[in-house]
Amino acid sequence: MLYPELFAQLEKARWNMAQDIPWSQFDADKLSEEQAKTIKMNAITEWAALPATEMFLRDNRDDSDFSAFMSIWFYEEQKHALVLMEYLRRFRPELLPSEEELHAVRFEFDPAPQLETLMLHFCGEVRLTQWYRCAADWHQEPVIKHIYKTLSQDEARHGGAYLKYMKRAIERCGNEARAAFAKIGLLMASSARANKPLHPTNLHVNESLFPNDTVQSRLPDPAWLEEWLSRQIHFDDTWEARVVGGILRNLSNLFERPIETIQVLNRYRKELTASLKEPNVVPNPAV
Repeated sequence: MLYPELFAQLEKARWNMAQDIPWSQFDADKLSEEQAKTIKMNAITEWAALPATEMFLRDNRDDSDFSAFMSIWFYEEQKHALVLMEYLRRFRPELLPSEEELHAVRFEFDPAPQLETLMLHFCGEVRLTQWYRCAADWHQEPVIKHIYKTLSQDEARHGGAYLKYMKRAIERCGNEARAAFAKIGLLMASSARANKPLHPTNLHVNESLFPNDTVQSRLPDPAWLEEWLSRQIHFDDTWEARVVGGILRNLSNLFERPIETIQVLNRYRKELTASLKEPNVVPNPAV
């Protein structure tokens, strides 16, 4: 089981909201109205870990190890929402999300394949790590800068935990897992081609509710994410390259072969797909 090991690792890294956030350093002159509103949107977005956890538990009933890990992931993600809300409660209480605004992002996700969903959320953690690092650079107010740096470090650790479950999946499922990870990795590393930020909170997850079936579509300002990334924190091509590079580097280690570009990943995906359709077809060995 991976859960005991991950519990011990993440427990050592856990931060205390009362003691480890420098609340006394708040500088009101360095927080604009525009910045404060983005904190509210991020707090509500983090609250969407609730329906994601419900999805994971429903779709992984046969995997008690991974389901137990959800107890850590859910706790820490909800804590992210809570620390952002605590910031607003202390310093901009008029922007504190209402219970109705939080509940709006709790809706049922359609069932989805376990392997693809695992990879999707791994990529989401890689991307969110960089989003929060960029947000920390954008903010000038010391307390929120510290909070975003802290959240970024958490998201990076969560990505590492998901990666361990991905390695286990390859040990158990072989090319079926590799093909699923390559497929979703290609999708999530192709934001430029999709012309929108690709993250689990911005993808359609309930056909019966379409088009109001993304987390972002249920925020008080559904257009907020694109505005935050492009005009506010300026998540530009340099930052995007860090996301893509992180996905490809981890897939290289996972597949034990060099995956340096999206094009190489796509070729390997096709090889894997062919090997699953034709058992005698074997992907080319790593070079």
